[in-house]
Amino acid sequence: MSPITGLTRGGSEWLPEFVVHLNDETCIGCGRCYKVCPRDVFTLEEREPDDDDEMDDVVSVMVIANAADCIGCGSCARVCPKKCHTHEARALGEG
Repeated sequence: MSPITGLTRGGSEWLPEFVVHLNDETCIGCGRCYKVCPRDVFTLEEREPDDDDEMDDVVSVMVIANAADCIGCGSCARVCPKKCHTHEARALGEG
């Protein structure tokens, strides 16, 4: 299957790249991607620290909650200070 393509208002072809992964090792849970996402793709999740973690506090990270709602705008990647997001062009119905 070929990737989804769209058109800009000016008629140029556009290839959206959808969020497919969020690196929870580098995510600081700042919520910037959550705030700019127009489709509620992300949610904040609290996690217990790992055994090798130096901190005893609960860690908050963003997770992809509704990947199928992503429209491929890339806003999340542009505001992320840690570059946690991975995007790819996808075909219709491709997970």
